[in-house]
Amino acid sequence: MSDPITATDPAEISELRAELLDAVRRFTAKEITPRAGELDAGDTYPAEIVEGMKELGLFGITVPVEYGGLGLDLLTYVGVVEALSYGWMSVSGFLNTHFMSVFLLREFGTADQRDRFLPRMATGELRAAYSLSEPDCGSDVQAIRTRAVRDGDDYVVNGTKMWLTNGQHAGLVSTLVKTADTDPPHRGMSVLMIEKEPGAETFEGITVSRKIKKLGYKGIETVELVYDDHRVPAANLLSGDEGRGFKHMMAAVELGRVNIAARAVGVAQRAFDESIRYAQQRETFGVPISEHQAIQLKLAQMATKIAAARLLMQDAAAKKAAGQRADLEAGMAKLFASEACQEVTLDALRIHGGNGYAAEYPIERLYRDAPLMIVGEGTSEIQSLVIARRLLEQARVDPEP
Repeated sequence: MSDPITATDPAEISELRAELLDAVRRFTAKEITPRAGELDAGDTYPAEIVEGMKELGLFGITVPVEYGGLGLDLLTYVGVVEALSYGWMSVSGFLNTHFMSVFLLREFGTADQRDRFLPRMATGELRAAYSLSEPDCGSDVQAIRTRAVRDGDDYVVNGTKMWLTNGQHAGLVSTLVKTADTDPPHRGMSVLMIEKEPGAETFEGITVSRKIKKLGYKGIETVELVYDDHRVPAANLLSGDEGRGFKHMMAAVELGRVNIAARAVGVAQRAFDESIRYAQQRETFGVPISEHQAIQLKLAQMATKIAAARLLMQDAAAKKAAGQRADLEAGMAKLFASEACQEVTLDALRIHGGNGYAAEYPIERLYRDAPLMIVGEGTSEIQSLVIARRLLEQARVDPEP
């Protein structure tokens, strides 16, 4: 692969993107796809796969080159996520929360914060989680209760955070907290970059209180974290300013939604490829089922949905990468791709018949993974509201006289 430090023009970046995606597809085919079923069934943390991802430089895809990363763009990143999800969707989860934290530091971090964290994040030595939700609030982010009180050179954090992907194995957690009581509430929110010991169930007032058992998305932990008088250096306040955390975290959520769209495309593409292969091999009434019109209609609809989802995902990624507001495009991509993925995996199960329900075929796992995309990073209903409000804002409809 060419030296990414010298990749400054679009043509060279495009070449680097193609080389990296080819390497990721080969890695997925060799190291992930053959082991996904076994690891998923055992809900086993794939330590060897994570090490392989580190060796490929995947944790540093969007880290600027001056901090040791590849310095590549969001289009490259979503291509990597799609390729990994094709093999096993869980693996892409190790990148998403890490990438969102990289974005927060790159866009809003102080020079000191970028110097301290980004070089280790680029190598994967330091991997990050993203902490927004709490037990009593998901979509209603302004209702969070976790509080950070300034005490000299530290903040003292108390509260409970929920649904942390990578929450135990991460060494850095981007955490939204309340630093003041304000009206509206979001003006009193800040982000702390909380450091902890990776893998530990307890660490200086931080406790992994429980690991959440899930329908799918196995092998990667989703946990609840409890903070009990945990002290965080004030130097870890993102941007160095209180009251800007809500805006920062919402900017990162846009990226998370593009990531979810990419995962959905990868899972749907795998389900389609498995289906078209099976349809050509499985015979009924003396012919392959691919010759039956009912199966052909399903395959046509599946492929069309996947193609449309991929285009929406790439459009959102390109707009966000250009530094433009992309909440509308990210919402549309996430909404359409996640719903399409659910529909495609169900059609894939139907094409496989009884075999689609059997754990020995990958369709069963793909079907269990698909619902995550519908609820992750905001439900489909929330996406629809985001889309509608943004469309109305753009239209600027004046009331009739």
